[in-house]
Amino acid sequence: MSDTVTVSIEQGVATIVMDDGKANVLGHAMWDQLEAAFDQAEAAGAIVLLKGRAGIFSGGFDLKEMTKGPQEAMFLTSRGSKMARRILAFPTPVIGVSTGHCIAMGAFLMLACDYRIGAAGDFKVGLNETMIGMTMHNFGIELARYRIPLNYFSRAVINAEIWSPEDAISAGFYDRIAPAEELDAGAAMVAKMFGNLDMGAFNGSKTKSRKAFLALLDDCIEADLVPASA
Repeated sequence: MSDTVTVSIEQGVATIVMDDGKANVLGHAMWDQLEAAFDQAEAAGAIVLLKGRAGIFSGGFDLKEMTKGPQEAMFLTSRGSKMARRILAFPTPVIGVSTGHCIAMGAFLMLACDYRIGAAGDFKVGLNETMIGMTMHNFGIELARYRIPLNYFSRAVINAEIWSPEDAISAGFYDRIAPAEELDAGAAMVAKMFGNLDMGAFNGSKTKSRKAFLALLDDCIEADLVPASA
């Protein structure tokens, strides 16, 4: 089976692309490849552009893997939380480039990025967990609380409201949008902006400002691995 995640590094920028030919579902194979891609980017000290395929960033967790059983669901959710946590603590800027629909765990990855640019168009953005019968995990609640404006928090986390890319800016998922044909150019401009920063100072400020939050997320990751009946 061919890789569903590719990485190319040019002029200090690592472009990581998810493309499974479908909804870019986040299962164990995708997590393995994303981890490896971020390892390459970190080793190179590169700024990261994290992208999806045309029309979709990610539709969220692989439900076929999630429905194998409670333990399997908890483990897969934990892997997603750990990936989002890695992005939040990554030593160089991570720019989320949402190429289309951005749902559930896909939206959490976007919330974790340092800057988010989405494709304009007839796309859906948001957290649909309670819509599909899933109680939101502790990690997701706290990440949403950290990134989503207070007046949108309940609408996103509890009500499972879904937004257009334009409205996703106000809801806290994106920083800006651009026409699909201009998305790559827009992402390159953002990467250039970040390239003007001193990476040591960037990493130091990012780490210091998020120290307490990252500690909270670590507690959430542990709590989410405890069965509900425990």
